[in-house]
Amino acid sequence: MSADQQDVDAIVASLNLEEIDRNLYRGHPPYWERGRLFGGIVAAQALAAAYGTIEDIHVHSLHSYFLRPGDPEIPVIYDVDRIRDGRSFATRRVVARQRGEAIYNLSASFHKVEEGFDHQADMPDVAAPADAPSPADFGLTPRDYLPSLWALDGVPIEIRNFHGPDDWQPGVHQRNMWIRANGTVPDDPTTHRLMLTYLSDLTLLGTAVRMHAKDFEHIMAASLDHAIWFHRPFRADEWLLYSTTAPSASGARGFNIGHFFTEDGTLVASAVQEGLMRDISPR
Repeated sequence: MSADQQDVDAIVASLNLEEIDRNLYRGHPPYWERGRLFGGIVAAQALAAAYGTIEDIHVHSLHSYFLRPGDPEIPVIYDVDRIRDGRSFATRRVVARQRGEAIYNLSASFHKVEEGFDHQADMPDVAAPADAPSPADFGLTPRDYLPSLWALDGVPIEIRNFHGPDDWQPGVHQRNMWIRANGTVPDDPTTHRLMLTYLSDLTLLGTAVRMHAKDFEHIMAASLDHAIWFHRPFRADEWLLYSTTAPSASGARGFNIGHFFTEDGTLVASAVQEGLMRDISPR
């Protein structure tokens, strides 16, 4: 087994939560988490906890708030509230806690598959993953695209970014990159939704930041809220174009929208996030 596959397996294992009582679950982060928990893992585990109370129905949207930084050295407790079970829809609320305090709050809606109207926006015209720049083309390693707090031996995500570290254009509010799990994910559709939830927290806030700064060196940044809509089936271990825009920044907050497309141009999910982006440059 390759090291990359072991990293993907570590994420999948972290999404298999321990049920400690009815509606109550315990989650542990992957081994590479350091300093503070990556928001994507808390969001994915919270959704996994909600799924623990659902049968034969899939999430179509989630809305959430990051309340406090998470500590990777201790487990996270997920408390699920079964708000509603209807004939077509179900709703769950999940509160993630550490040391008795809420660090994350999620509401998720689940919908039984049914037929209906269908249309979508077009995918941006970009090079295919095989023709997109690799990290080496920019003098980087795969690790350079991942959170700096992660340990150096965890590379669970593969990225083909069209924008290098020196390709900074102030005022450009759209960015595109190809992204996928860096290994094989089990066939269960639920796991792929959880994995996309994990992936969706990468680079989204950075879209707004890069409108104003080359990097995060003098920016205090943190995700404040996060929402995802799941439109169509997909696999998280196949290339997805993550096309992000930052329509607004004001009041020390940046607003970001992202769309996920498969290689054939199918729009499979959309994400929205507002984040703190406070200028702490020396005066």
